[in-house]
Amino acid sequence: MDLETRAIHVGQDPDPTTGAAIVPIYQTSTFVQPRVGEPIGYDYARTGNPTRTALQEVLASLEGAEQAVCFASGLAAEDAVFRLLSPGDHVVMADDVYGGTWRQIAQVHRRFGIAVTAVDLADLDATRAALRPETRLVWAETPSNPKLKILDLAALAELAHEHGARLVADNTFATPYLQQPLALGADLVVHSTTKYLGGHSDVVGGAVCTDAATAEELAFLQNAVGAVPGPFDAWLTLRGIKTLGVRMDRHCANAQRVAEALVDHPRVVEVAYPGLPDHPGHELAGRQMRGYGGMVSFRVAGGIDAAKQVAEGTELFFLAESLGGVESLIEHPGIMTHASVAGTALEVPDDLLRLSVGIESADDLIADLRTALG
Repeated sequence: MDLETRAIHVGQDPDPTTGAAIVPIYQTSTFVQPRVGEPIGYDYARTGNPTRTALQEVLASLEGAEQAVCFASGLAAEDAVFRLLSPGDHVVMADDVYGGTWRQIAQVHRRFGIAVTAVDLADLDATRAALRPETRLVWAETPSNPKLKILDLAALAELAHEHGARLVADNTFATPYLQQPLALGADLVVHSTTKYLGGHSDVVGGAVCTDAATAEELAFLQNAVGAVPGPFDAWLTLRGIKTLGVRMDRHCANAQRVAEALVDHPRVVEVAYPGLPDHPGHELAGRQMRGYGGMVSFRVAGGIDAAKQVAEGTELFFLAESLGGVESLIEHPGIMTHASVAGTALEVPDDLLRLSVGIESADDLIADLRTALG
């Protein structure tokens, strides 16, 4: 079946008891056992829940993974991946990642003996030079947050595997509808399901999609550490996934028009969008992705004060963190989502704004930005 069909049907058969067409919200903390130590299928909701199972099954299908393991947030999912490491292990991480990802490894997992090196993963020679005998993970975001860099996943997977490491791909921006990292050689795919998969800015969650053996380790951590999504969160994400294809088509179409309009504006000095022909990753994105995504970043003439003025001057673009919802959002990464990397090699330019382009009328969105830019 095609992805759009699997998004609606995999793991989501009608309820055998009632015939309900939609997976129920199993809002229970415990499950009755007919005999001691012999549960019917579930015993305690931290360990497993039927609504969560449905979500994990459909996510695994969409990513082409053997299994998926869901968590309470994207950072909880990443934390579980980092917990697969041991003291002395080393991670090579893209130098353009979500600030929370860098904060977690640099300020939390470093305390437990995990080393990390930030490098431009688009430069394969620099990546090769950063690899060590103790490197266990190469961590890639593509498109990256917030500069929208495109990384060659197949080349990075080959390089990682040559050195005994595994490639982790954050597929949050692209979603499995636009990009299939496992098919390109990645070993683990991480998601903030809060974003495009949920798609309506009403749920927080995360997931890791991978092989069965690694998923078993992650499921142990899921239960032992306990950062699990509630059944209602899983249900909301399931609901969002059903419309992923049609939403992503509109996000991509709108973002392309917004990016092209920004290029022509005299107050905009640079636009980052993979769909633009002069983007450094345009050709690679065309080969690696089904579409160019719904995220656009741009730099404003006049520095930080001018950028803040634009961010505060829109009406349809809500000034807010997060991304991937049906509504359009604008933010200043340096002050908002990426404040934790200020003063590091990952620092974001202070004149940069990031757009999550929604599914409203593209004409209205362009008009809103033009008004804010003046």
